[in-house]
Amino acid sequence: MMDLIKIREQFPILNQKINNCDLIYFDNAATSQKPISVIESISDFYKKSNIMKKIILLCIPFLFTQCAVIKPGEVGIKQQLGKLKGNPLTSGLIVFNPFFSKVIRTSTQTNNLLLALNLPSKEGLSVQADISILYHIDNTKFKQLLTQYGTNYEPIITAIFRSASSDICAQYYAKDMHSGKRSDIENAIYKKMQENLQGSGMVVENVLMKSISLPTGLASSIEQKLRAEQDAMRMEFVLQQEKLEASRKIIEATGARDAQLIQAQGLTSEILKMRSIDAFDRLSKSPNAKIIITDGKIPFLVKE
Repeated sequence: MMDLIKIREQFPILNQKINNCDLIYFDNAATSQKPISVIESISDFYKKSNIMKKIILLCIPFLFTQCAVIKPGEVGIKQQLGKLKGNPLTSGLIVFNPFFSKVIRTSTQTNNLLLALNLPSKEGLSVQADISILYHIDNTKFKQLLTQYGTNYEPIITAIFRSASSDICAQYYAKDMHSGKRSDIENAIYKKMQENLQGSGMVVENVLMKSISLPTGLASSIEQKLRAEQDAMRMEFVLQQEKLEASRKIIEATGARDAQLIQAQGLTSEILKMRSIDAFDRLSKSPNAKIIITDGKIPFLVKE
């Protein structure tokens, strides 16, 4: 027979009493209650088994490790205790300890740096301009860039542009920045910046002066001058066309006159006599009756 008292003793929860009565616990096959023998076996396993110790030791490094993914179009490098470690990575995985190191990464795609500046002109005026500087980071020199300038390198580009634009724009008049010489100014600034940033890891692709705001009086004067120049060019074109037309008419009249002179000089008396004979010959062969009055040189038809 089953000893119910011993069975109850195996389950600690059944040692409780409610209102001085033994606790009755209704359970099924999926019971959540464990006998003392099972509880002691599990406890002994965790206390004495080396497997758990090994598992814990294996898990500890992962608790203090993180990963950074460098995507295509990016460059990254690990910084440990303030020092850059290894070579820059353009794609892949960087494993690091977040307590002692971090990953510095940035885009190597084309960046657009927008600036609003006042540019000096040759005559000493201040010209407002919206500037767009297109640049990218050279991944092979990313480590050198961080060592020399740190992560905040855009102010360096701005400072170099200010210096280059001041030197170049001071050689041009304000109206030149608003006219066809704008591209010359952009190219000169671009070349100057390339020289100053050479080897830094920052590569300038282009410099664009998108908007130029001249002083009010100068802008009006330039517009009036351009309008006058356009009118003068238009009048010059019309005059040129009229001169060409007059020359054409003169050439045409001269040709007609010369043709008449040649014809007149070619109609000699002998030629006229031969043509008169031909005319009489054709008239004599005609079946129609005709009355002709002639002096023997030129026939005149009077009546058929």
